Amino acid sequence: MTHSAIAIGQEETPTAWHRQVAAVFFRHVYLKGIGTTVFITLFFNLYFYLLKNPAYPITVMPITWLDRLIDVQPLALPVYVSMWVYVSLPPALLATRRELWFYAIAIAATCLAGLLAFYFWPTAVPVATVDWTQFPELGFLKNIDASGNACPSLHVATAVFSGGWLHHLLRRFGGPLWILSFNWAWCIGIVYSTMAIRQHVALDVLGGLVLGLLAAWLSLRYRVLAKDQ
Repeated sequence: MTHSAIAIGQEETPTAWHRQVAAVFFRHVYLKGIGTTVFITLFFNLYFYLLKNPAYPITVMPITWLDRLIDVQPLALPVYVSMWVYVSLPPALLATRRELWFYAIAIAATCLAGLLAFYFWPTAVPVATVDWTQFPELGFLKNIDASGNACPSLHVATAVFSGGWLHHLLRRFGGPLWILSFNWAWCIGIVYSTMAIRQHVALDVLGGLVLGLLAAWLSLRYRVLAKDQ
């Protein structure tokens, strides 16, 4: 067998998807880590400022039949909190500085759209008829993150945005069906958890879904078009 034949045979064997993920995960690791930390810090400063200083009267979001259908579920809290790990995964799977900057602009635009909605239309979740002393872990969360700045739910929007990007990146690596399914199961779990622990009502979730899906579609479409040019 000639060397050229061996080379051709090697080229026909693609690198396993998990090896590709491992290869990019530690690229620009300091930029990814510091950038994500700075972004989250800036976001929360703006978020809590708007929460404590509403510019207009606060609208209490209505309860729908779907809200009445879902009981309080304290076990959903870890899934809710896992969102902060979940949204850190897409930038971790990007290989170049250019991709990282583009992603940062896209996710920042998504959050800015939500913050603008909070400024011009402050909203809050209605007071739940729940004895929070029975759920001390949820009561602790309520003390940290008051149920304001409700619609659209940025918890949902950023999770769905991240889900779309993760799906795109995992497919690019040739990820199998099970990892693609796990990605969306995690995303759906986060969305569901926002209602299961009474941080949001159904209309907040709907607003977050629209914002997250639209932002993911626009940014990924632009990314694909830019690479084709």
